Amino acid sequence: MIGRLAESPETLDGFLRLSGLFEAATLDPLAREVVIMTVATRNACHVCVAMHTGKLTALDADGELVAALREQRALGDERLECLRAFTLAVMDGAGAVRDEVFNAFLEGGFTRRNALEVVLGVGAYTLSTFANRMTRAPLDERLAPFAWSAEEIA
Repeated sequence: MIGRLAESPETLDGFLRLSGLFEAATLDPLAREVVIMTVATRNACHVCVAMHTGKLTALDADGELVAALREQRALGDERLECLRAFTLAVMDGAGAVRDEVFNAFLEGGFTRRNALEVVLGVGAYTLSTFANRMTRAPLDERLAPFAWSAEEIA
């Protein structure tokens, strides 16, 4: 994946900077992975889904949570489902989120800062998922145990 992005050093640098900034956000690591997996499955990026399934596994995330994210299903954890729904609303509305959705996000324990961090995550991983799909990035062998296909959600 990185090798393919490196064909455009600016694109690679942009992704690395954006993803690094997202990793430094105030959202906790599990919440960041929910945002990433929501973007990755919505954009059908097999590389990102596999990679971030691995990251969720390393975080000892609940197996049902991982399965639900991979299958684009509602999450059993109310707070994380609020985050997933907000991320989808950001993507679906190109940032124009209805007041009731925004208010539900805030009532779910998140902040206005977190909302902007979701936008950062959506931007970083939209760049990654689009580039991976466009360049037909292959799945690295080490990610084979976490392989995913959009057909899983069909």
